[in-house]
Amino acid sequence: MIGDRRNPNAVQADAGLIDAFKTAATAIISDNLGRLPGAVGLRPFHRAAGIMVGTALTVRTRDGDNLAIHKALDMVRPGDVIVVDGGGDISRALVGEIMMTIAQTRGAVGYVIDGAIRDCGAFARADFPCFAKAAIHRGPYKNGPGEINVAVNVGGLVIEPGDIVVGDEDGVVAFPQAIAAELLKAVRAQEAKEAEILQSIREGRYVGAYGKPAA
Repeated sequence: MIGDRRNPNAVQADAGLIDAFKTAATAIISDNLGRLPGAVGLRPFHRAAGIMVGTALTVRTRDGDNLAIHKALDMVRPGDVIVVDGGGDISRALVGEIMMTIAQTRGAVGYVIDGAIRDCGAFARADFPCFAKAAIHRGPYKNGPGEINVAVNVGGLVIEPGDIVVGDEDGVVAFPQAIAAELLKAVRAQEAKEAEILQSIREGRYVGAYGKPAA
């Protein structure tokens, strides 16, 4: 039934591509996606631990209700990012330390939540990535409905089941697996260009945007 669907998991992204994007900053990925895709208003709550990369397992839930997330945890595979469209509601937390621990022990690589969390101290002490809008002590309802593995909207970013999701201290981006190899080439080219620019600055060779040496 629409509004209460539990669809099969999408095919996971190639492990080699996942590993390659673990060194790619979200800012550079975004630059090479026309600077358009990106979740707005989310921030990391976890202890800094590099770049989160995985395959999207998506959840859409009613405001302040996490029943569908509990059901999704029964479907999670190693390498999945649990992406939750909570409608941006921050009046109740959708996950906390217990659900973080369940996800982590089942091999998920992170949470991306368009909503609130609680037990933020536990997240802050952990290396398990969690990106969300806010923290609040109020717990969730568990009544449903909700949908699993459907297209979701997280901070204005549409994420499809199976998309590759990347998160770091700057935020979260996502893109289809079909463009990942081409995108990676563009990212590597920009990384090399920026490395040369930084080196030229250090050596006093850099010429700024107006054709004059940088001050």
